[in-house]
Amino acid sequence: MRKTSVLFVLLLSVTATLAGELAGVVFPDKVKAGDATLLLNGMGLRRKAIFKVYVGGLYLAQKSSDLTGILAADAPRRMVMHFLRDVGKDRLVEAWREGFAGNAPAAQSTLAKEIDRFLSFWRGVKEGEEVTMTYVPGQGTTVAFAGKDVGSIAGRELADALLSVWLGPKPSSEELKAGLLGK
Repeated sequence: MRKTSVLFVLLLSVTATLAGELAGVVFPDKVKAGDATLLLNGMGLRRKAIFKVYVGGLYLAQKSSDLTGILAADAPRRMVMHFLRDVGKDRLVEAWREGFAGNAPAAQSTLAKEIDRFLSFWRGVKEGEEVTMTYVPGQGTTVAFAGKDVGSIAGRELADALLSVWLGPKPSSEELKAGLLGK
C-alpha cells in the first residue's frame, strides 16, 4: 500500500511538469527570457488550406486568456513557431506583411523601418525548425532560428505589433489564436 502511495505521488509530480504537446510537437512548460521565467500559456496549430504549417507556442510571465491584458502588458514574452513543413522566405515575408496589415495597420507606417529590419532576418525554414521571437522590456525583441540569434530590434512597439499578428482582430487562424490563449 505504501509503495502504491509513493508511486502515485511521483506520477502526479511528473505529470505536473510535463510539457505541452500538439501535433507531435512538444514545448517545455517553462523557458528563460532574460532574468524572467516564462510559462507556456498555450499552443495552437497554423493551417493553410489542408496543410499543417506550424505549431505556435506563446510564453508569458503569467498564464492568461485575457486578450486585452496580454496585449497591454509590458512584460517578457516569447512566441515559438515550430514548422511542420518547409516554407520559403518569400511566402513567410508575404504572410508577415498580411498579418501586419490585418492586425497592426498603423504599425506599417509608424514602424516601417523596424518591420523591414524584422523581415530581413527571415529566410526559408525547413520542417522541424523552430523560430523564436523573444521580447524583454528595456531590451527589445530578439529573433532566433534554431536557437541562434539572428537579430534584435529595440523597443516595445514591434513586439506589440508581432503579438497582434497572432492575437489581433484578423489573425491568420482563429484556431491558432484560441490555442495560444489557452482555450
